[in-house]
Amino acid sequence: MVLNSIEKLLEKYENGETSLKEEQQLKNYFSQEAVPPHLEMYKPMFAYFLVNQQEQFTKALPLKPKKVYNLKWIAVAAVAVFMLGVYFKEPIKKSYQEYAYGTYDDPEEALEEVTKQLAIISNHFNKGVSTVGYLNEIENTTSIVFKNN
Repeated sequence: MVLNSIEKLLEKYENGETSLKEEQQLKNYFSQEAVPPHLEMYKPMFAYFLVNQQEQFTKALPLKPKKVYNLKWIAVAAVAVFMLGVYFKEPIKKSYQEYAYGTYDDPEEALEEVTKQLAIISNHFNKGVSTVGYLNEIENTTSIVFKNN
């Protein structure tokens, strides 16, 4: 009678339908010395479960504390940024007022400056155009090749 109930419990165990109480009955049954030969293969598995259930982790875990930002250093950095802002604010303000909008009082001086700047721009533009001159040669060659095809 007991053997039939154990075999039924084993079948339920293999199907994953047993409760914790029924699994405990199986563990207790297979912890005995006398187990029928056809159920002998289950004995090491349930013995392992019993031993594993009694294991405990006793090693100490080193827990690292969370990084704490030192508020003193944050305050020092904020003061340093503030002082740099105050220091560099004054020279920039003077230079801005000195060259406000880049205007000239004398029209001839303004014309001379514009002419000089346009000559520089023209020089740079001509250098760029001269380096792209080979594209015309490529265009002529491709038009000849595709015209013949």
